[in-house]
Order: sequence, then structure tokens, then C-alpha cells
Amino acid sequence: FIRDDMYNPAQTAAVVKELVERQGMFAFVGGVGSATGMAVKDYLAANKILWIGPAAADKDFVIPLDPYLFASYPLYKDEGSILTQYIVDKLMMKKIGILYQNDAYGKDGLEGVKDRLATYKMSLVAEIPVEPTEKDLASQVLRLKNSGAEAVLMYVNPTIAVITLKTSATVGFKPQWVSANTLSDYPLMFKISGGLWEGVITGALAEVPDSKSPLMVKYREAAKRLAPEERWGVFYYAGIIFADPLVEALKRVGRNLSTEAVMKALNSTKDHQTMGPKVTWTEKQHQGTDSVMIHKCGPNASYILLQDWTTNDLATWNK
Repeated sequence: FIRDDMYNPAQTAAVVKELVERQGMFAFVGGVGSATGMAVKDYLAANKILWIGPAAADKDFVIPLDPYLFASYPLYKDEGSILTQYIVDKLMMKKIGILYQNDAYGKDGLEGVKDRLATYKMSLVAEIPVEPTEKDLASQVLRLKNSGAEAVLMYVNPTIAVITLKTSATVGFKPQWVSANTLSDYPLMFKISGGLWEGVITGALAEVPDSKSPLMVKYREAAKRLAPEERWGVFYYAGIIFADPLVEALKRVGRNLSTEAVMKALNSTKDHQTMGPKVTWTEKQHQGTDSVMIHKCGPNASYILLQDWTTNDLATWNK
């Protein structure tokens, strides 16, 4: 079953309840968004329904432990820390600003950025919140420009990101833009930004789309055969990454299927990897990874690998 919640938490709650109470569900896979996911997290747990790979990464999904929820998406806080380390160590930039959405997504990213900067005894030159529905960002961009920021991190939605880049272009503000993996669909971002996305650096939860790794080739060819109408891209195969641990757990359980048996199999997942990071789950820890790659948008929305899988040495959830 697939349902569209229109990225509306109230609609998420309605469609999930309909599936659970009318159709009868054993497990859910995926589900995009922090606010939308949190709208049903407790409901699914109360009904003892497994949820594997929610496409959201704020810490409230996994802390405290939800025995029925298994996360494989790197936390925004971990990603923010890793991206900031790259800016300072590899790009050699010291003046860093951030534009962040005034919600759990943005605030978790901000926390990771500030934690990493603290290890360098540095602080942000600009720390600017934005509401996800804002349309005029002239004042925010001016504050970023006046701060002298050499690099600006963005924890925002695609619309806010495009408005930011277009507004910045009109005032001649050209920092190194760095974004969470939420904006790593380069063909989309390149198109809606009118090409301004070229040069933007992002976190990444998977290999580049044209990777020659055996699994990527296998799934890319399968997608051409089974879903030729779909565009192959990072968010298409993110679904494969989220679902694959459940598939493997079901194989191990076999015909004696039960929620308890699948939970036991999932809790013994160790370094499971498809095209994304290695995922490990135990009975006491359901955040599967703290690893991200770093990519850069090249000409014509191409993908450039800047840094391979990197873990966050400042992560505290796995200590």
C-alpha cells in the first residue's frame, strides 16, 4: 500500500490510521518528514507495528528508544557536525553562517554545527532562523552578507533554498553554499534554481547515482526494467536503502512470521549495507548509523564525490 500524506501531519495521521485499522498492517517502510513522522510515531508503537527507515533524521525518532522503530537515516545533528568539519578542515574557511528552518529539522542541524565549531573554539558569524513558508528572504540574505560569511550552511526546504540563492545572486553574495542531504537531488535543485545549484556542497546518504558499484548497477538496471517511467535519482534509491534491511530480516525469519521474530532479526542487523551507509541495530540502539558522504553539484547537475563515508566522532547517541 502507498498513500500520499501531502506532507501534512494531520493527513499523515489520517492515512496511517486508515491503513492500520481498515487494511491491517504488519510494517511500514519510509515516510517522508519529521513533523509528519512524529504525528504517527506513538500511534504505531502503541499498536506494535514495525516502522523501518523513516525518511527523517531528528533525534526524537530514536531517543528515547522506540522498540518498533528502526532508523537508518543519519541524524541531522551528525551530518551538521561532519559538514562543518569539512568546511573548516578541507575548505579552510573560518567565517561560517547558517540559515536554518525554525523546526526540529533545522534546530538539530544547527546543534551539530555548533558542537563541531566548539571543538575549534569558533562560533557562527550568523545564525538565522527562517519559517518554512517565508517568501521574502531579502533581510536574511543581507544579514548573511553583512556577516562576512565565507560558507553558509542551509537546513531548509527546497523552496527556501532556491529563494535564498536567487536573492543572494541579485545582491552579489557568493559564499560557498553547503546543505543537508535533504537537498541532494541535484537535477531537481539545478532545474528549479535556474542553474544556481551548481557548486553547492551537500551531505549525502547514498552513493552518486552513476556509481559503478555492483549493487548500484544491479538496482539501476532493475529500475530501468521494472519502473522505466521513474527517474533514477537519490530519493528513488533511498527507498531501496530504507527497505532492504526489512527484506533481509524477512528472509532470515522465513515462514514463521511474527512481529517478535522480525524484531529479533532486525535487532541483530550488523553492518548491513546497500548503496547507503552501514547500518547496525541492537535491542538497545535503533539509530543505525552516523555516517554520510559529501557530494558537490557539478555542471549540468552532475555529481562530484568530495568525501567518502565519514562518521561523526562527536556523536553521543552511540556512546
